[in-house]
Amino acid sequence: MKVLLIEDNPAMQTTLQRALQRSGMQVVACTDGARALDRWRASVPDVVVLDLSLPGRDGLQVLGDARAEGQRTPVLILTARGTVGDRILGLNSGADDYLPKPFDLEELEARLRALARRARPDELGATAADAGGFCGLRMDAESGAVYDHGKVLELPPREASLLRALLARAGQALSKERLSALVFPGESEVHAEAIEVVAYRLRKKLQGTGVQLVTLRGLGYLLQAQP
Repeated sequence: MKVLLIEDNPAMQTTLQRALQRSGMQVVACTDGARALDRWRASVPDVVVLDLSLPGRDGLQVLGDARAEGQRTPVLILTARGTVGDRILGLNSGADDYLPKPFDLEELEARLRALARRARPDELGATAADAGGFCGLRMDAESGAVYDHGKVLELPPREASLLRALLARAGQALSKERLSALVFPGESEVHAEAIEVVAYRLRKKLQGTGVQLVTLRGLGYLLQAQP
């Protein structure tokens, strides 16, 4: 997976470049907004990480120009401008995701992989429903049982429901609202925090399976292979 990192802060750029490379990604870096689009065309990335405050040309201008000329690469905006208005402006300008600083590196990596999968599912990983499993976890469509490398994974009903929902869209984020409706069907008075409790318990049950349950702020949960 190839990432174009457009970030002018040297310390931030170095940190992100090293972290993403350690997770197996190829990273091409650019510090100047005026040269960003040329680098974008030349590198042909799977996903772009774009800061907004850039010298030479603002990040939103870079994004707008890229979309205007037909560049469809998924873009994650990474910036200190974290207000709701800034997020809306970025998404309306053609961004696919938005992560305000400060942020968690694992969350950034998970979001980048999710963006790349949605853009190129045939090359970067299909859903569990298409592939029949995810990192050793497999769901039996008839019985609903979940297997960990061929061995039944013993789970309480709610944790099992949550895992089945996530396995059906492995590698993609599902909102807490959607998951709550699947885990607590027909229960209209369920507290919003209830799904968080089930996710916490499932996360512990998944330890040692090679799969981890990741929380994405503002998006929900997804399954990810443990590094």
